[in-house]
Amino acid sequence: MVTKLKKTAASSKTAAAKKSGAPLSSSVKDSAQQIWQAGLGAFTKAQVEGSKAFESLVKEGVSFQRKTQSAAEEKITEATQKMTSMATDISSKASGQWDKLETIFEDRVAKALNKLGVPSAKDVAALIARIDELNASVQKLAPANSKVSKPAAKPVAEAPVSKPAKKAAAKAIARKPEVAVAAAGQENPV
Repeated sequence: MVTKLKKTAASSKTAAAKKSGAPLSSSVKDSAQQIWQAGLGAFTKAQVEGSKAFESLVKEGVSFQRKTQSAAEEKITEATQKMTSMATDISSKASGQWDKLETIFEDRVAKALNKLGVPSAKDVAALIARIDELNASVQKLAPANSKVSKPAAKPVAEAPVSKPAKKAAAKAIARKPEVAVAAAGQENPV
C-alpha cells in the first residue's frame, strides 16, 4: 500500500522542497512505483488463484454435465416406455378393430352367398350328417343276408336338374327323409 509521506522535522526543508519541487516529484514517483507493484501483485495473485478457480469451475461443470446426462437418460427411458406402451395399446385396438371388420365382411359374404342359393358350411355339414343317418337307417332296413349294392363310380348321365330343384331337394333332405326320396324323383318338388 501507499505509504504516506513523512513530514520532516524541519519546516525549512519543506519550504525549500516547495521551492525546488524535487521532493514532491520523488514522492509521486514512489507512489506510482507502489501502485505498479500492487498491480503486478494483483495480477500474479489472479493468475495463481485464477487457475485454481478455473479448475474448480471445470470440476463443477463436469459434475453438472453428469447430472444433466443422467436426467436426460431418465427422461429418454421414460419417453421410450410411454411410446412402447402407446404402440402396444394402439396395435391391440387396431387388431380388435380388424377382427370386427373381418367378422362383418364374413357375415356380408355369407348373406350374399345365401341370396345366390349357395349353401353355407353349416348347411353342408348338416346335410352330410343327415345323409350318414339315412345310410345307417337304410342299412338297418336292408335284409341281413343280402348286400346292398354300392352305386357305380360314375352315375349314368341323368337329365340336368335345375337350381331351384336342387335347393328344394337339399331342404327336403334336411327336413324329412321321406320327402327327400320323393323329391329326388321329381324335377320341381313343391
